Parts: sequence; C-alpha cells; structure tokens
Amino acid sequence: MRIIIIGQGNVACNLQAAFLRAGLEVPTCSSREGLDQIADNADVYIYAVADHALADVISKVHVQPRALHLHTSGSIPLTVFGEDKPHAGILYPFQSFSKAHILEDFSAVPIFIEARGIDDISALYSVAQLLSPRIYEVTQAEREKLHVAGVFVNNFPNLMYGIAEDILRDTSIPFKVLLPLIDETAAKVHSLSPKDAQTGPARRGDEKVMQHHLEVLQNENAKEVYQLLSRFINEQYH
Repeated sequence: MRIIIIGQGNVACNLQAAFLRAGLEVPTCSSREGLDQIADNADVYIYAVADHALADVISKVHVQPRALHLHTSGSIPLTVFGEDKPHAGILYPFQSFSKAHILEDFSAVPIFIEARGIDDISALYSVAQLLSPRIYEVTQAEREKLHVAGVFVNNFPNLMYGIAEDILRDTSIPFKVLLPLIDETAAKVHSLSPKDAQTGPARRGDEKVMQHHLEVLQNENAKEVYQLLSRFINEQYH
C-alpha cells in the first residue's frame, strides 16, 4: 500500500512516524505548494491540514480516481470531498499531537473512521490497522460531539495549568510541585467516573474557602473562571 500524507504539521509528522514504525515509508508533502505535482501513483492520500485550509487543499489535488482520500479532522464532514474523489473517508486519530513530542506508541490511540461506502470502509480499516487496533466507526454527529469532548478534557485543562502557573509565578514555588496532583487526578478517572472523582471546596459546598480563594486571586479573568466552574460543580452536587 502506497500512502502519501499531505501536510507537514503536528498530525502529519506523528502519522508519518507511526507508519514508519509499522514498516511503511510514507512521504509527506507541503499543503502550500506543489500540489499540482503530487505523485499520481498512491493508493491513499491523507490530508492532515488545518480545518480552515482543508477544502482548498483538497480541491488542488488531482490524481487517478481509484485512490482513497482521507482527512484527519474531528469536525469537517465527509462532503468536503467533491465528486472528483469518489473514494473518500475520515481517519480521525483522537489524541493531542505535537511535532516537538512525537508519540512513541500509537497503539493506544483510538482511531475514529467514517467513509462513503462499504468498500471504502474496508480500505480505511486496512489503513487504520497500521496505526492502532482501537478502531471505531462513527457518524458525523458522533465525531462532532467527540471533538467537543476532546476540547474539554485536553485544551481546557491545559489552560487551567497555565492559570495555575501564573498564580505561582510571584512565589518561590515551582509549577512542577503540581505535577503529582495533576497525575493523580488524571489517574483517578481510569477507575472512577469523573463525577465520583470530583473533590474540592465547590464539591463540598465550602463557601468560606471559595470566597477566600477569590480574595487571593488577582487576575480578574481567573476569578471569573473560578466562579463559573465552582458554580457549575456546586450545582451538580448541591
């Protein structure tokens, strides 16, 4: 199977490394130039580019019609592929990727797939199996909800880490002292539901402690976040 990855960003680099570990040499090409010169002999073209650029990049790729075209977005529908690409699907690896930290084990990454027809699904499975055994066929609506859920468990917590780092910035306490707490909180939800794992003053309904925290906080945006999240937690348990 000959695969070409279009894009050279975070997802593209991690996919390329994963395919290489599976014994497959998979070249990448820039999504910004040379698309009209892209090799016409690949079986699969994977578009690992930003959502806002996806439709434009796809429209610039013209290859033989038997090829399977896949994008890696969590939110863009299958209809982004036009009639000139009759074999199309979605290969959505559900993980946070960075070029600065290439994932060493892709086998734990869930791969969510969607395709136009049975034959395309079968071909898509063959591609996904090179990456991970955890493959799930989902609908567009399910994938959209998963993408939003991913923001809540990944992007928003990382913002919280940044706020915590800012709170400690004018103290002698390094951010790394929070890492055991971060690790333990994440580990809990492997055996408990998030609702059962919740702790803290808002969970207990401790208004005195929460008010004191607001007095300690100096950043107004951080205060708003604290109040909003505390109210959300409090309403769930009280």
